Amino acid sequence: MRFCVYCVHMHTSALSLRIFVVLAALLAAVCSTEAQLTPERLYYGIGQRVPIRIHVPDGFAGEVTIRLYDPATSQWTHQAPAAAGRVDLTSLLPHLWEAKPHTVSYAQLELDGVPTGAPLVIQPLVTPNRAVIVDAATMDISEDPRGEVIFEDDRLVSLKALGKSETDLREIAFSGFRIYIDQEVVMKTSMGDIVYRMRPDAAPNTAFNFLHLTEGGFYTNIIFHRVVATRADGTPFVIQVGDLSGTGSGGPGYMIDLEDSSLPHDFGVLSMARDSDPDTNGSQVFVALSREGTSFLDGRYTAFAEAVGGASVIQEIAAVPVGNEDRPLDPPMLISCTQRDAPPIQDRLPALSTIEHQVPVKESPNEPDR
Repeated sequence: MRFCVYCVHMHTSALSLRIFVVLAALLAAVCSTEAQLTPERLYYGIGQRVPIRIHVPDGFAGEVTIRLYDPATSQWTHQAPAAAGRVDLTSLLPHLWEAKPHTVSYAQLELDGVPTGAPLVIQPLVTPNRAVIVDAATMDISEDPRGEVIFEDDRLVSLKALGKSETDLREIAFSGFRIYIDQEVVMKTSMGDIVYRMRPDAAPNTAFNFLHLTEGGFYTNIIFHRVVATRADGTPFVIQVGDLSGTGSGGPGYMIDLEDSSLPHDFGVLSMARDSDPDTNGSQVFVALSREGTSFLDGRYTAFAEAVGGASVIQEIAAVPVGNEDRPLDPPMLISCTQRDAPPIQDRLPALSTIEHQVPVKESPNEPDR
């Protein structure tokens, strides 16, 4: 629960003031019962103090600890004793400024050793690893859309191997942090709910863009405009949504770059749809239906979230009858996307991709790429 007071007019009536005081007291009482780390703002420049608030339940007199977790291993790497109130996170954990390479980590509040409340996502602000289209033989940048999509880090390695560069290291600037409470997203569809765990550790900017769109109500009453239950070889493929126009050509009015994601495409994984230009990501997303059918998308499309609930809903959407261009004859609806604080790290549900699923087989003659 978040609350801000911007101003109180000097002529506010005594009654209004009393109501305000009562509401503020009630709010404080509610907040005091919740255990949570809360950043004071979203962005922090390099070397600045990083003030956060530590909320603990009223009367708690035990041990308060903040632990940093490595998302790749789910193991904690650093910890510091703390206390309720306002603290400077980087004074408690100076490792945050010193760590290299700069990668996403999670800050988890623990009370008497028990992880409590949603973790904080700590995303370093670094020069992005841009994707380019190249001639595969020369590694020269190409304008041919049929060229190979490659990220700059990989291109530099190839250029050095070809004797075209003296270094395979890209210059990376680190300017600070983006810090926010980790979120889950609930997709409410006409066939039921799908729950997504964001994976900012795999694709931080893409995950944040999706959260921005959901927070603004972008994904409200739109259709699943494309359903490819299976590829020509019979492997389950994707269902797609995220276009307000319902045509398959719409977007949010802007585009974001392709991001090099470490999350493999697998059942329930949410990834960005795009055109042939790698940097045409916006709001359209697809849900992968199998590892076998979507593994070739790794590195070419940005996966940024994984489903932890709603397997049967995904399967039902994949089973709807379709017509020309894989368009559903009676399109399922995405009614809304809402955010909620994620559970503590130790309480997270397994991704649906780790569970066996059988997607109904349905032939489709079309190729998967848009």
